[in-house]
Amino acid sequence: MSVSSSRAASARLVQEKLCNLLFNNQQKCVTVKRNFGSTYLPQTNSFMKIYQGTSKFGSFINGIKQSQASSTSIPQHSRDYSSVHTQQPAGPIREYKIDPYMLLEDELKYIFEDIRQELHQGTNQKELIQIAEYYFDGQGKALRPMVTLLMGKAINYHMYRENNPRTVDAQRKIAMIAEMIHSASLIHDDVIDQSFSRRGKPSVNVLWNHKKVTQAGDYVLAIASIMLSRLKHDEVTLMLSAVLNDLVQGEFMQLGAKETENERFSHYFTKTYRKTASLIANACKGSATIAGADAPIVETAFLYGKNLGLAFQFVDDLLDFVSSSETMGKPAAADLKLGLATAPVLFACEKYPELNPMIMRRFKEPGDVEKAFELVHKSQGLEQTRFLARKHCLEAIKLANKLAESPYQKGLTDIMDLVLNRMK
Repeated sequence: MSVSSSRAASARLVQEKLCNLLFNNQQKCVTVKRNFGSTYLPQTNSFMKIYQGTSKFGSFINGIKQSQASSTSIPQHSRDYSSVHTQQPAGPIREYKIDPYMLLEDELKYIFEDIRQELHQGTNQKELIQIAEYYFDGQGKALRPMVTLLMGKAINYHMYRENNPRTVDAQRKIAMIAEMIHSASLIHDDVIDQSFSRRGKPSVNVLWNHKKVTQAGDYVLAIASIMLSRLKHDEVTLMLSAVLNDLVQGEFMQLGAKETENERFSHYFTKTYRKTASLIANACKGSATIAGADAPIVETAFLYGKNLGLAFQFVDDLLDFVSSSETMGKPAAADLKLGLATAPVLFACEKYPELNPMIMRRFKEPGDVEKAFELVHKSQGLEQTRFLARKHCLEAIKLANKLAESPYQKGLTDIMDLVLNRMK
């Protein structure tokens, strides 16, 4: 166990025992801030209202009903998501929220520090360390570690009504590995895409030459692989190794374009799964597997992560058209400038077929980017992309509701508001 893990262990044991005791007495637990971290207090009828956000996409969240169509697999005929399927749902809004970051404060507090410590222990090459740890500055959302830990703790409670410290520590290692794989992919993406900024600061390839940056990305993956081997769990090793395969294939797919509309949607969904959702899905699956969950629960964890990952990327593709460079921390319309046709563009093709030749030439001719940007805003592409993200969030909520009620299980459902409402 790392130094920072032991720092949190004592407080975590106290809060876990108190929370479990309260739930065994059929009282709900809520998170409140204390000087020493997070603890839990009873609430007889409902969760304490940690936050109640007003959403930019509130009209899409308010009135959600369960979708009849399953979205647990990558569509082969992605015309299912055309305009005829984007009617407004109806139903009650969720009032009480759990802040998952507060709920996992002890586990997440030192996670970037622990990753940097692992990177430092692997080499004495100072510049290599400097490049490798550049994106582990604590400024990221830490979505992948948060989801991995939240799923793990929800399943621990579902199965055992407690969170064993050794199991949570192993799940935390998986969360760290997931974040390292993600950051290594960002480093490699910045080299491939010749990015200028990320998270509001110069991207790594601007500050160092491409050869050194590429090697630093490889180094992060190497240390993550060493950490993975230390878990001594073959199934988890296979799951997270498969993520690397998906990332490479997804990047190759992103370099190509398809002729027909149906092919484009299928290509886009498969690419999105491989580049974004696979990591979240397999990290959740690994967290469930290392807890000793049975096959149906492991599959539930995987499908939850898959749907959340797809929704997260759809929102990301949407934000590329509606957020400013200052808000996003990277240039607006970045995907178009890279020649990528994401969901808003693909949906916009229904109304404006003149986008088709632009897609095939990857928006390379003068004025293509500006024209495509304009046509997307004139179409229903943004609305349909919002619907698509919400549809996968609903499916993830249905999956989370298969687990026993706990603060962690409720956090898994409340993450969806964070995904839909995020601005960057």
